[in-house]
Amino acid sequence: MTDVLQIELVAADRVVWSGEATEIIARTVDGDLGILVNHAPLLSLLVEGVVNITPVEGAAVFAAVEEGFLSVAHNRVSILSEDTYLASEIDVAAAKTELEAARAADDEAAVRRADAKIRAAEKAS
Repeated sequence: MTDVLQIELVAADRVVWSGEATEIIARTVDGDLGILVNHAPLLSLLVEGVVNITPVEGAAVFAAVEEGFLSVAHNRVSILSEDTYLASEIDVAAAKTELEAARAADDEAAVRRADAKIRAAEKAS
């Protein structure tokens, strides 16, 4: 099939998700970015947020990512992030506790990470 994107969602220690998709949406330093087939080559910095993948087959895939990189070339999309969690791997109660602790510590980066986990899990449900 030539009208698909080859997606790799990679954390520091594993490939989190890999497969064919028709669309992927991720948050970069310039804002939310949607990638479709035949997108122009691109290299961008990711910020903490939710990645939304529309696979060729099956239900939408949601993941929470930390800062990292997004690369697009020749219908291949790579998302590289230190920590990446599929929505199905996220413990929402633990993420809410993490969010409260981050707010109490006034740690904005930790707040964004915890919030991304919660949003990814909620979108998947």
